[in-house]
Amino acid sequence: MKKTLFLFVCLFVFTFAQAQENVITTGVPFLLVAADARAAGMADQGVATSADAFSQQWNPAKYAFAIDKQGFSISYTPYLTDLVNDISLGQLTYYNRVNERSAFAGSFRYFGLGNIELRETGDPNEVPRIVSPSEFAFDGSYSLKLSEKFSMAVAARFINSSLKVATDNGDASGASSFAVDIAGYFQSEEQAYNDFNGRWRAGFNIQNLGPKISYDNTQLSSNFLPANLKIGTGFDFILDDYNKVALNLEVSKLLVPSPQTIVDLNGDNTIDSKDYALAREKYNSIGWFQGATNSFSDASGGFSEELKEFTYSAGAEYSYQDSFALRAGYFHENPNKGARQFFSLGAGFKYNVVKVDVSYLFSTSKIKNPLENTLRFSLTFNFGDKYDEY
Repeated sequence: MKKTLFLFVCLFVFTFAQAQENVITTGVPFLLVAADARAAGMADQGVATSADAFSQQWNPAKYAFAIDKQGFSISYTPYLTDLVNDISLGQLTYYNRVNERSAFAGSFRYFGLGNIELRETGDPNEVPRIVSPSEFAFDGSYSLKLSEKFSMAVAARFINSSLKVATDNGDASGASSFAVDIAGYFQSEEQAYNDFNGRWRAGFNIQNLGPKISYDNTQLSSNFLPANLKIGTGFDFILDDYNKVALNLEVSKLLVPSPQTIVDLNGDNTIDSKDYALAREKYNSIGWFQGATNSFSDASGGFSEELKEFTYSAGAEYSYQDSFALRAGYFHENPNKGARQFFSLGAGFKYNVVKVDVSYLFSTSKIKNPLENTLRFSLTFNFGDKYDEY
């Protein structure tokens, strides 16, 4: 597939936000893209939904409440389908609930940017040089029930990004970093109400805490990892032995410093390229831990701007006999902080040990979503003994 260097540069600096002021940008943003169709069908929700094989990305603490002893999943997400046909995100996940209290899991995520043609002169007759940039992450987690209703988990992640293009004066070695997640999950007992039974759920996940990633090992060109806080809650309406409706709410925020408004830093009474360079140098000098701890109070617009950095989503899932599911959701991000706003639809079908999930996204923002008009697929294989769900 032919692409220009311009497209490659766009993907290299890709962020969910586009062209707004003071928008937070990070390295390796593919870590935040919903890889599985179940979560995507509910507007990228998963921190407080019921446990499934995809919980590694959203909240690994849920594995301690998994019904099936083991599970394996495969997910595929085409990317920028309106422009190209060979960019995609894939993910493999495996978990094992080893006993009543604990579970471990691992996943591999790969973001391939396809083949990109590079030309030195722009002459269409020039023989191009083909590059195939990519990024991947490998992680493992351990979850433990601290009580009958609450569990916690830790996860460790290795990240590699091979986006650098080789030149005559340099190599194309990839950049790498590591990160950790800390997560918690609450699931109540099934309770009887007037016309139905119900169950409460809640969860949190502090994701991707780790050193910045750099392609030339310098502080000035380093990028923050997409450290992120997710908090959510949900309620299951258990109507009878066959029908269940789950409603979920979720809030998230990047734990990354807010870019500051550019001012006259070099004292020449004008805002010029030197001021932008100084502002970038000052921003990049912030350490990742300091950036995460100060991310709730560093916006130049004060508390009102901090509130704009939160994203919100609501989702619903109807399931029949745990063999068929319909899903819908809505996601909202402030127009000045990225403008991701979309509705999503999804469905799931289970036969024996195999489950198929699909989802589709409808953008409601003026800024085009890279996943718009994209059909996502996931396969899950559950096997082994069953655990009781109180």
